[in-house]
Amino acid sequence: MTWRNDSGLVGNVVIVTGAAGGIGSAVCHALAECGAVVAGVDRPGSNIRTMVKGLSGQRHVAIEEDLSHIASHSSIIDSAKAAGTVVGLAHIAAVILRNNDLYAITEEEWDLQFDVNLKATFFLNRALAAEWRATGASGSIVNFASQGWWTGGIGNSIPYSATKGGVVSLTRGLAKTLAADGIRVNAIAPGGVDTVMMREGLSDAARSAFIDTVPMGRVADPDELAGAVLYLLSDASSFVTGTVLNVSGGQLIY
Repeated sequence: MTWRNDSGLVGNVVIVTGAAGGIGSAVCHALAECGAVVAGVDRPGSNIRTMVKGLSGQRHVAIEEDLSHIASHSSIIDSAKAAGTVVGLAHIAAVILRNNDLYAITEEEWDLQFDVNLKATFFLNRALAAEWRATGASGSIVNFASQGWWTGGIGNSIPYSATKGGVVSLTRGLAKTLAADGIRVNAIAPGGVDTVMMREGLSDAARSAFIDTVPMGRVADPDELAGAVLYLLSDASSFVTGTVLNVSGGQLIY
């Protein structure tokens, strides 16, 4: 054992979804600085190619795919494999549609959030696990939940919070199922993070009220999530699976 967060990552490939977003790009930069090769995935039309070009190191790859199209998952994995040995997945991609009127939430809004946040999580996790299992390789998957899986969410984000509760459940189930194959599956439950997702759709008063519930008195910088991801992807957490790592400044204590 080497007590470094880059243990097992140097020279190897990690797939990062939602890589053009606030947390995703911070994770990509942290992985690159640790010597990992980043396969950054984000939707067509995002700035994923620009973000990947700005990473330190070499062999990084930008992948433009819509994760809600399950058929695209195999090509994502193939593109990542072309860059080297894939050892991890940081699945950060998500969509939130806040609706201040509970009775105006549409089936289309519900379906989009469940397709991206929950359905795609399961099928991408499973596709990568199948790849590792077929070759006898081990690996680490880090899914992203939310404080909303426990609290019910803020800003009228009930469908989003429901998807994140599902992410916790499937993470635990996959961890149990895949442990015998040497595949670890964990989740991170962030509290408030200073990203576009946190700012959009919330009034200043709502954000202030949210921060008042955080003992540390602030939201996180995206870089503060990157350290948690590195820990769960690296060999430093080699006996950790099925956990939900709470990174919320003390807002959630369970």
